[in-house]
Amino acid sequence: MKVLSYNVNGIRAAMRKGLVDWLGACDADVVCLQEIKASEHQIEQSAFAALGYHSYWFPAEKKGYSGVGILTRRVPDKVVYGCGLLDAEGRVLRVDFDACSVMSLYLPSGANKVRLDAKMEFCRAFLPYIQLLKREVPCLIVSGDYNICHRPIDIHDPVRNANVSGFLPEERQWISRFLEEGDFVDSFRHFNRASGQYSWWSYRANARARNKGWRIDYHLVSRSLEDRMKRAVMLPEAKHADHCPILLELT
Repeated sequence: MKVLSYNVNGIRAAMRKGLVDWLGACDADVVCLQEIKASEHQIEQSAFAALGYHSYWFPAEKKGYSGVGILTRRVPDKVVYGCGLLDAEGRVLRVDFDACSVMSLYLPSGANKVRLDAKMEFCRAFLPYIQLLKREVPCLIVSGDYNICHRPIDIHDPVRNANVSGFLPEERQWISRFLEEGDFVDSFRHFNRASGQYSWWSYRANARARNKGWRIDYHLVSRSLEDRMKRAVMLPEAKHADHCPILLELT
């Protein structure tokens, strides 16, 4: 099973940059998308159907903002839209299969104090929601853009960014709690301890070419699935957005 996660920063723009052909070559079983910035009727779903995908969308009520989607080759047993937290912003979408469940998550950013407060409120409520959910679906993969770098190794300049949202102590502590108390594994760090591997780069100052990036996209995997993990990698050669896709393979 191959699970791909990709913040496309506008699905229509990413499709114009060759996203569909790239997905065809990647041949993932499940694709979690974030920041689709489009309503369902604005997305050319036939292009994904031609690749063999069933598509599910949870857009934000605000036009051109946020939103998540999931493409899957197999029809899910159940599709769940939202989690009761910022659902108007289209933050959470889940598909359930017999062996596991996959969630596409777009955690809020903390661009200003109001949004940082909203982000931390979401985080505080999301952990107990997941803990309760795992009683129902214990084999869970939460894939997406968390808008948080966990460790200094996950950001190009941890010293200068120490007081920047996305690397604040309270955000990083929450990721640690989520992993420990939610009983999850950071799949990428399970296989790879090297620095300099990121999933997002600012459009400014030629950051991507200089690899001045942040690792804020994750496949967090229930520990019950740990033995099934085969590979977890970044795919920085894909350049349809300011993020790159991340891939998880399970047996």
